[in-house]
Formats: sequence, structure tokens, C-alpha cells
Amino acid sequence: MADAVTELLSEILVRNEVSLDELVSIFFTATPDLHSAFPAAAARGIGLADVPLMCAQELDIAGAMEKVIRVMLHVQTDTPRSEIKHVYLRGAEALRKDIAQ
Repeated sequence: MADAVTELLSEILVRNEVSLDELVSIFFTATPDLHSAFPAAAARGIGLADVPLMCAQELDIAGAMEKVIRVMLHVQTDTPRSEIKHVYLRGAEALRKDIAQ
């Protein structure tokens, strides 16, 4: 869990040139098969001590992709929405081929 969350958050921040000071809050979800740790705990481990974090479980839908962590960052930015880079890793690109970069 920690490695996947660290990789995902790092990629999102780097690709979008977001600094830690621009983060307002982060919302995580994980599929029901992921229950070993909280994604937010991994985020705390990379220095997000003062950013509000929340975790939730994805709906348990038959046939849905397993072992998926999703993250939504709320960021103070002047970057237009059309220029935001959506990050999908480790096969999750199949979830949103229309916006995966």
C-alpha cells in the first residue's frame, strides 16, 4: 500500500508541478480487497503532515478492477482544468482511457 500510494502521489505532484504548499486536501479510495493499511498513512509518511486527508472504500461492484487506489487532490492552482495531467499507473489506465496520460 505504502509503495503504491507514494508512487501515485509523487507522479501526480511531479507531472502537474504541484508543490506541497498548494495542497488543500486529499481524498483516497481503495477497492474492498485492499485492507492492509490506510492510504492516508502512506501520504503522512512522505511529509503531508498538515494536509487534511480522508480515506473511503470504493463500491464493491462485481467484475470491477481489483487492487485500485484512487486519489483526488484539491489544489490551489492557476492551471486550467484542461491542462491537468491525470495519472493512472500499474494497469489502471484501463479505467479511464479517455483521460489517462
